[in-house]
Amino acid sequence: MPGYDSELDRFKRDINLTEFAAARGYALDRRESSSNSAVMRHPDGDKIIVARNEGNGHWIYFSIRSDADNGTIIDFLQNRGGGGLGDARKALRAWQDGTRPAVSPLVFAPDLLPISRDRATVLAAWGRARVCVDHPYLTSRGLGPEVLGLPRFAGRVRIDGRGAALFPHYDREGLCGFEAKNTGFTGFSAGGVKGLWSSKTKATDNRLVLAESAIDALSFHVLRGDGDTRYMSTGGSLNPRQPDLLRGAMDKLPVGAVVLLAFDNDEGGNQLAAEVAALAPAGRDVQRALPDTGKDWNDALRRQLRM
Repeated sequence: MPGYDSELDRFKRDINLTEFAAARGYALDRRESSSNSAVMRHPDGDKIIVARNEGNGHWIYFSIRSDADNGTIIDFLQNRGGGGLGDARKALRAWQDGTRPAVSPLVFAPDLLPISRDRATVLAAWGRARVCVDHPYLTSRGLGPEVLGLPRFAGRVRIDGRGAALFPHYDREGLCGFEAKNTGFTGFSAGGVKGLWSSKTKATDNRLVLAESAIDALSFHVLRGDGDTRYMSTGGSLNPRQPDLLRGAMDKLPVGAVVLLAFDNDEGGNQLAAEVAALAPAGRDVQRALPDTGKDWNDALRRQLRM
């Protein structure tokens, strides 16, 4: 029945799922939410990520507790004791007719910018990972809790269910993917694209260190860091999206700030350094930074720790 199906589509598109979830006890976590994703928590321990699919305008969600608990507002309702499809229709009709509880605007998002299904999947996978300050693989590379636990790097490393360390990449729209690293393994999130991994920033920062990997950026901090340095990494060679992000990152630095190109000490690193130097806005002090020993900054850190 075409009319019946179009009603379902209206429910999925027109009912704000964050408001609907808030009426059922969920509350918006503003610290973790962004303009295109809402992180919401329930007192029973459930945590969901809500987004809008740019392809069809549907509100969608992913629960952190279960990979199978995701979908549209229909799935959200049915997975939480909402009965069959007919019961869900009745509840959603009542909501649209105005038979709904009052919800404080403080606990839901009035709207979200639409995102692709792939980006929503990346957000869900990142949301299921847990904060990591003590990862065996990273500790073996000289990056233990004394580094990962610093405020500068808070939330910039997580660990997934298979034990891989995850390093989030961001673009102008928010989280766009993440690197995954473990002993003998390097990968990138399914459906994700490279942006820039970044440390936290401060208004007093007067240096920007750019490295090929987050591990090298963290290693630079241990070897030559100070309290007024922010760090970013490209995750290797540049894709077509990254030059604009790098240019923007350098442009945001205060007057007199220094950009250190801490890429690998090899042919590929030198080529990357030349590409990034060419992107720097006029007047920026751009310098090449090379480790004292080894090919990269983590090599140098591990050699120092063995001495």
